[in-house]
Amino acid sequence: MTTKTFAERLREERRLVMLRLLHEQNGYRANSSTLHAGLHHLAVASTRDDVLTDLYWLRDQGFVRLSEAVPGVEIAELTARGHDVATGAAVVPGVNRPSPK
Repeated sequence: MTTKTFAERLREERRLVMLRLLHEQNGYRANSSTLHAGLHHLAVASTRDDVLTDLYWLRDQGFVRLSEAVPGVEIAELTARGHDVATGAAVVPGVNRPSPK
């Protein structure tokens, strides 16, 4: 059994929080700057680079769709698969599982 580092746990939590922030938005969309501000507000340590890197990873997993608003700012839209992960209906490696409500 392998033990995750703090950085790995933080990355998994950051990805979950970004999915949940998108889940809470009307239209299930937000830009990367807004997601960065939301993470900061919720005390989830992140840089803008962390946010973009995680958004690209979430896109590659099929959890979000991305479109570039302006250079360096992505618009993320939650997919049905991402909705399942955000709500805990699906559990996937690389994203923390939400707590029961």
